[in-house]
Amino acid sequence: MAATGHAHKLYRHGDSPVHRLPPHCKLAAVFGFVLVVVSTPRAAMWAFGLYAALLAAVAAVARIPPGFLLKRLVIEVPFVAFALLMPFVVPGEQTMVLGVSVSVPGLWGAWNVLAKATLGVAASVLLASTTELREVLLGLQRLRLPPLLVQIASFMIRYGDVITGEMRRMSIARRSRGFEARGVRHWGVLATSMGALFIRSYERGERVHLAMVSRGYTGTMPVIDEVTADRTQWAYAATLPALALVICLLGWTL
Repeated sequence: MAATGHAHKLYRHGDSPVHRLPPHCKLAAVFGFVLVVVSTPRAAMWAFGLYAALLAAVAAVARIPPGFLLKRLVIEVPFVAFALLMPFVVPGEQTMVLGVSVSVPGLWGAWNVLAKATLGVAASVLLASTTELREVLLGLQRLRLPPLLVQIASFMIRYGDVITGEMRRMSIARRSRGFEARGVRHWGVLATSMGALFIRSYERGERVHLAMVSRGYTGTMPVIDEVTADRTQWAYAATLPALALVICLLGWTL
């Protein structure tokens, strides 16, 4: 599908087999993969290494550079910080690591959170890197997600840039009048600006809704692009969760 005006920063244009897969196939594959990863016993450390190898293989097929993925994994920093604290706050048997006493259950918990969160975020980044936002919405619609949720997500994407632009213009207007937030005493002005932005956004939403109703909107959006997938595409997309499931089963039995 051709690039649209709503391509996001995570998306990397390409024409790989992964890019060409229907979006609902990729969504189902990522969901299945994450579900399998979460179900894997934390003691099977080798399994998580194999999961990472599977994602690396998908990235190679999609022609996504490692640096591109690593930069976007920064979003995981809060999970990493939480995981690093667990050995020090979780009660239980203690052990020494580099001369520091830490909790054994905390170490296992930290490993569990860090490994599974990293793999889940990496899979999501791969999905975002090969699927435009519009395609994601079409895929969710194809997977029978409640239409109202899909519409809300669609409007959030379409008008996110509009609201951001409005915030930028308000900031320029404040600076042009000599205002610069330097401390708590300026929070009142910022709060007033946020209130004005909320009112403008609310009024814009009302105008857009009235315009849609006047053009025949009855609560459902027309389906312009019907996204379909054949058995070959489903089988191709199922490769990742299927291999992950085999690894998970081995993790529970070995």
